[in-house]
Amino acid sequence: MRASAINLVQWIRANDAHVDLLLASDFLSMADFAGLWPEKAAAIPKVAYFHENQFTYPEQIESNRDYQFLFTNITTCLAADRVYFNSYYHRDSMLREVDLFLRRMPDSVPEGIPEEIEAKSDVLYIGCDLAECDAIAPPDRSGPLVILWNHRWEHDKDPDTFFEVLFELADAGADFRLIVAGESFREHPPVFDAARERLADRILHFGHMPDRRAYLDALKRADVVVSAARHEFFGIAVVEAVACGCFPLLPSRLSYPEIIPPELHRRHLYSGRRDLKNRLAHLIDHTAAARSVSLRPEMERFSWRTIAPQFDAVFEELILQFRKADRPE
Repeated sequence: MRASAINLVQWIRANDAHVDLLLASDFLSMADFAGLWPEKAAAIPKVAYFHENQFTYPEQIESNRDYQFLFTNITTCLAADRVYFNSYYHRDSMLREVDLFLRRMPDSVPEGIPEEIEAKSDVLYIGCDLAECDAIAPPDRSGPLVILWNHRWEHDKDPDTFFEVLFELADAGADFRLIVAGESFREHPPVFDAARERLADRILHFGHMPDRRAYLDALKRADVVVSAARHEFFGIAVVEAVACGCFPLLPSRLSYPEIIPPELHRRHLYSGRRDLKNRLAHLIDHTAAARSVSLRPEMERFSWRTIAPQFDAVFEELILQFRKADRPE
């Protein structure tokens, strides 16, 4: 975030690159970029895409948060011509935090910033490679219910709640199997090590997947994908799992109500730990019913086949607007 604008401008100049539109993630300081390339930046549309942000991205220790990165997100929004978020939850939660953050300034507080950002903001869901899921034939599912964890091994995904519910179900004699995938770092929450030991006789896979195909095979093998996340701006892992045939069981908050169609919220969104445990216990006892449910058609709206034309239309319209402004009749 500190050096990307410098590096990008240097690369453009060194390669004499022709640029019709700048699409940048929230890691680029758009204001720095525009200031470092003044001969061209004002003449092209600048689009900021927020797949995450520095305001609501979780820090285990709040004092570790670098507030300058928050200001970079603000100035990026102000310097961009259009700002897009990967979910309505993401957009609304960030704008709310921008307002609260600026109110904490002791003086020289800029006015109307959240409103100015909101006026140029909209939502474009991120695309997912669902064609890969469709290319793999589903296995013959039989035996106990297979429960899937396919999230990052970090505290903000709340693995403690997920595994503690499974510990309680296992201790009560519930029969299920478990696949644990997701990105694992050198330091991860201790509950993963406890789960590997306590649920050893139920584990089908635990840890790193050797490649994308093995990962998708695991999603196809699972019956239920569960999230207990306290932080989620979109949820690519859930969309992929559901597209591969998993029954989703998700918190009734964050971005999940946008992923699941409203008429299916009651069946797939839970409220609190007790509700999660009860729903999992029910699915374990009614495995055939869980396997009979498919939300694959509902996930097509997040496929790149659907999303890419939406991005294209937005970019083409912006480029046309700038070209017309540059060549007035």
